Amino acid sequence: MNRLPFFIDQSCAATKASIIYKKIRFILILIAGFFSASIQAQQEDNHVIPATSEKSEFHSDSNHTYKNVADFFRKGEFEGHGRYFFMATDNSHGLTDSHAHAFGMGIGYSSPQFYGFTITMSGFFIYNLNSSNLAAKDPITGQRNRYEIGLFDVQNPHNHHDLDRLEDLNIQYKYKGLKLKFGKQHINSVFINPQDGRMRPTLVEGITGTFSSGNHLKFHGGWLYGASPRSTVKWFQIGNSVGIYPEGLSADGSPSQYSQQVKSKWLHYAGIEYKPVKSVRLFLWNQYFENVNNTMMFQPEWTIKAEKTELFLGAQYIRQNTLGDGGNREASLRYAEKGSYVDIFGGRLEYRKPNRWAIQLNYTNIGSTGRFLMPREWGRDPFFTFMPRERNEGYGDIKAINLVLSAQHKKLPLFARVGAGRYDLPDPKNASLNKYGFPSYYHYIAEVKFKPKGFMEGLELMLLTVYKKGLGETGGNLKYVYNKVDLFNYNLIVQYSF
Repeated sequence: MNRLPFFIDQSCAATKASIIYKKIRFILILIAGFFSASIQAQQEDNHVIPATSEKSEFHSDSNHTYKNVADFFRKGEFEGHGRYFFMATDNSHGLTDSHAHAFGMGIGYSSPQFYGFTITMSGFFIYNLNSSNLAAKDPITGQRNRYEIGLFDVQNPHNHHDLDRLEDLNIQYKYKGLKLKFGKQHINSVFINPQDGRMRPTLVEGITGTFSSGNHLKFHGGWLYGASPRSTVKWFQIGNSVGIYPEGLSADGSPSQYSQQVKSKWLHYAGIEYKPVKSVRLFLWNQYFENVNNTMMFQPEWTIKAEKTELFLGAQYIRQNTLGDGGNREASLRYAEKGSYVDIFGGRLEYRKPNRWAIQLNYTNIGSTGRFLMPREWGRDPFFTFMPRERNEGYGDIKAINLVLSAQHKKLPLFARVGAGRYDLPDPKNASLNKYGFPSYYHYIAEVKFKPKGFMEGLELMLLTVYKKGLGETGGNLKYVYNKVDLFNYNLIVQYSF
């Protein structure tokens, strides 16, 4: 394996650091200006209209009194987030290695609550401090970078300096057990989730909500019409958000061509969490992607508590059916094969001491009647056997098993996790069940997180190392190896939230 380039090129770092400094300074000036204006306005208001004047006051539902609308918005909350991400991939000898240093900062604002309503907005920018050529193809396989490009913009790998995105822009409403949110927002559902393994997460646009009825019953629902997947800086209609990432192969083995061709304007989801007793949780979820597919998941869970330890038992059943034309009337432009379906079964056995340590044994079986398809742009797999830096979406006839051990230090804010798994996939040349031409593999992870308290609270450091070893036959074709198996992937993340 080639030596990894862990250091930043000094010749370009200074210029990029200068650009970043100007961007940060601009944000700080805006914040300072906002608060300066707030203080000045308060002083002026105190001179012109006494704070006790009934003519200039109004009350919110939380019994807070505001002198005027400007005073109301000044009482909102700002939050910030800075993130540095180093990633490197060490491929098999002769294949291209890659690395990237990314840095980004964001700021968000939430207004005070007024009769249950809150307004939220946020944005984030990213810079490529230094990286290998992420637009170049590997000279042997002809394939492009897979991992590091995801730190930036997969649609424009040449853009290194200014990757800005409007993230949150929504209005929220809360009343007792009801919570509603409309607009651009973060979401964490079964099939659409942040998948926060790069610089920024996946976001959606639409209306989402939850309703809790006591401690036993909770409802989830959402109607979405837009998305901004991670590793992008744009917003898309929900159908056009599919196919931004590599499309793989159609069931007949020809290259998929569904990018910008999925004819769907919306999707909706609904979920129910029911806890008949404290130790049992039943979870039912359904996602309907108009004209593409319907995916249902049922997950029962049972926790058996002893004096200091717990035994967790979980099962999972997923059923997916293609809807209508699978996204397009033209067979070559479809996302899903017309009339196809697949059943998935999974299980988890976990023995743990809460907040100290846990050991998990997980299993997943994807049926052989078709491929499980869920846009990778939207989130990670919900399977019990999921481990970082790989997914089992796009495949059928899979048997996966893994063992995961995790531990939390008794005194230090230190968390560690290791895992090992075996994933048996169909022949990579069998496109009807293997969308991305992936061989069977062993998967190993080692992860350490450090989150201090007290003076340094808000800081988080994470180190993740992944190794994937090819298990199946590749016929000597290195396109089934490059950026897929026989590689190490290294990740160092330093972030601070305030």
